[in-house]
Amino acid sequence: MQWQRALIDYKNYLKIERGLSENSVINYALDINKLIKWLNENEIGISPIQISEETIQQFIYQVAKELNPKSQSRIISGLRGFFNYLVFEEYRTTNPLDLIESPKTARTLPDILSTEEIDQLIAAIDLSKPQGERNRAILETLYGCGLRVSELITLKISDLFFEEGFIKVTGKGDKQRFVPIGKSTIKFMELYRREIRVHQDIDNNAKDTLFLNRRGKALTRAMIFTIIKQLAEKAGIRKTVSPHTFRHSFATHLLENGADLRAIQQMLGHESITTTEIYTHIDKTHLSEVMNAYHPRK
Repeated sequence: MQWQRALIDYKNYLKIERGLSENSVINYALDINKLIKWLNENEIGISPIQISEETIQQFIYQVAKELNPKSQSRIISGLRGFFNYLVFEEYRTTNPLDLIESPKTARTLPDILSTEEIDQLIAAIDLSKPQGERNRAILETLYGCGLRVSELITLKISDLFFEEGFIKVTGKGDKQRFVPIGKSTIKFMELYRREIRVHQDIDNNAKDTLFLNRRGKALTRAMIFTIIKQLAEKAGIRKTVSPHTFRHSFATHLLENGADLRAIQQMLGHESITTTEIYTHIDKTHLSEVMNAYHPRK
């Protein structure tokens, strides 16, 4: 079996059998392509069936010079998944990464925004322009519903169930969930939809897409990042602000105000509660307040 054939089969497995999104499949393939490129550059003619633990270790040692521990861990994890697939399909009997440990990495949490900083960002929007109302609705939706940027740009009008107080969100692996939506967020969504979007010439492929660019087409991930970066600069916020910052702030503020972690997990669409715990970082002061308020021997 040659590398490219094995990679194509693995990508099909990830997409069809594991139901991963196109972005996730691409990221998995990047790690394997790094190994293939390294083998070619070093003129090591060995197949994925024959490659040994020693060769993998040599590769990891060399790439480690250029990557931080977090990136090293991701590559090791990506390669381990690929070789597990080959073992599962009985192309190999062992995984050459079984005895290779990932470097320990500290959990790094993205910045969160205070409610005051979120208000500053929204206040920086120029509402005299048509895209101003759209941008305000985008920020209110990111913060009000805790959406991923990919979920925001694919949100459809037919996914809005305002009377019931929910929106239907399509997350990773095309998994769908219902997320509660507050009256304030509904107000800004409806304002954009009824006052701005209704006057646009809309591309046939975007008739049901909620948030549109000036040409009546769906917005891209890059455009959302650009909008938020420019607003952060205009508002004078020095933190690293991205669409994900709003999602993290959404979860953290809910937890700090007493929301149940399991409920937050469902709203964020996390399969594992441990993933939710990473997003919901709270400071020691709040933990002390919870302890003093609820423990019977406070």
